[in-house]
Amino acid sequence: MSDQHRHQAQLEGAETPHPSGSPSGDDVTSQLMEKLSDASIVDHEIRHEDKRFTVYKLELVAGSQRMTVYHRYSEFRELYEMLRDKYPKEKFKFPSKRIFGKFDQDFIQTRKQGLQEFVQKIISIPSIAFDPVVQKFLTDTPRHGRQPQRHTSISSHKARPAGSLAEGHDAEGTGVNGDDDDDDDDDDGREVYDPNFDLSDRRNHKATVDDFEMLKVVGHGSFGKVLLSRHKATRRLYAVKVLNKDIILKHNESKHVMSERNVLLGNVKHPFLVGLHFSFQTKKKLYFVLDYVNGGELFFHLQREKRFAPLRAQFYAAEITSALGFLHDINIIYRDLKPENVLFDAEGHVKLTDFGLCKENIPPGEKTRTFCGTPEYLAPEVLRKQPYGRAVDWWCLGCVTYEMMCGLPPFYNRNIDEMYNRILHDQLRFPEYVPPIARQWLQALLVREPDRRLGSTINDHTEVKRHRFFRNIDFELLEERKIPPPWKPFVADELDLRNIHTDFTAEPIPASVVQNSVEVLSVKVDNAFDGFSYQGSAPMTFSSK
Repeated sequence: MSDQHRHQAQLEGAETPHPSGSPSGDDVTSQLMEKLSDASIVDHEIRHEDKRFTVYKLELVAGSQRMTVYHRYSEFRELYEMLRDKYPKEKFKFPSKRIFGKFDQDFIQTRKQGLQEFVQKIISIPSIAFDPVVQKFLTDTPRHGRQPQRHTSISSHKARPAGSLAEGHDAEGTGVNGDDDDDDDDDDGREVYDPNFDLSDRRNHKATVDDFEMLKVVGHGSFGKVLLSRHKATRRLYAVKVLNKDIILKHNESKHVMSERNVLLGNVKHPFLVGLHFSFQTKKKLYFVLDYVNGGELFFHLQREKRFAPLRAQFYAAEITSALGFLHDINIIYRDLKPENVLFDAEGHVKLTDFGLCKENIPPGEKTRTFCGTPEYLAPEVLRKQPYGRAVDWWCLGCVTYEMMCGLPPFYNRNIDEMYNRILHDQLRFPEYVPPIARQWLQALLVREPDRRLGSTINDHTEVKRHRFFRNIDFELLEERKIPPPWKPFVADELDLRNIHTDFTAEPIPASVVQNSVEVLSVKVDNAFDGFSYQGSAPMTFSSK
């Protein structure tokens, strides 16, 4: 991202979480998970579609409610591998793969017992049980299985709906002699090239540098570059973020890099958030394969247009509010909202990017202390080095919306010390062309006392959305991308880079980023980035609350 007038503050301080109880949500999944008392593998079925395979019946008990989902062994294993990488300190046990005799009843019973122990382990640890990936797994049956069945006892007044957080995904693999129980379990370590491989069904594909043709530099930051890249097999375009391991380690930033990977992996799959397709590493580099959008940065367009009309700024503020609210719902504070991190797609919708400063596992009421962010947008409580929570994101939203309407952040000064003093003490002033309702909303967001700030209550983003500033915005339609953006970037085709600053596109592609994949290492070789690599999994769909 551009650093032309920004001074990134990433000074690490001690983080002191303050426990405040388990997270909760308004959706059915969160309600069920809060009351979950047991999860058991109660049965199995051998099914026949194109191939023969086994599904295991998982029964969840939550108060008077019971729900049944079905999963194949390969899906349990995928969950195990994701949790093993994300929570390396936990010693998960998991039943081993087997090629022959997979339908032997004694073997299936042994496997059921192993899967049962694995499920009991993950639901016994609250931080893991509430992980969005685990919630999705426990409440969703992929398309090859039956739909989730929720049962209501006589004492319950109404049944809960059978919907889930995500759509299911296929688990079509290739077994031995047509037996497909273990799907992708050929374990000789070889890569298999499939000319019909589609990244939308990418569960079994291990990405390497050789899979991509690097076309242009489209951005850069402190630790590397972002490249427009084409996947050779599918011809699809992606943004590949390439980071230098040595620089990351030198600046002691491996924690932030792994946090970014975890946020993306924990399924930041939302219409206004950039999504992750793969992550992999070589001896010297880390690679994120991300959504590519070529409408340019908010910063780029603000430089050109100086400021936006109030209704245009309101639309972008609404989409950003939706994105921040989604992150908060999965207990993540963004902490680095700024125009450089807001991208536009070809239709004119926003996409937040760069999750390196996100703080994970911060439920409502809990706080952290790390001093980080970008000076123009730092909240007063961060400057005072006080514990802070998710309300810092609403302060940043106020700053960015003010900048969209007025041309500069509300307390901007070239001298950082003076700017910090203004953030802490100066009165908020508005040009006369800012509408009164917009002033009221911005004043409510830019309250110095975080407990009095709009969005600081347990209602969080719901409170922000209900302000009169958004009285003409239907957030359900907005989050379905059914409200046309007020402006559409001029983009002739996918390769049109006119909205990307020429300072980036004129740079040559470093030879080091396209080194041969024979240098790709096991993640276990480099402890600092253990668990970074991600093969891809079926995406979680977003549903608004």
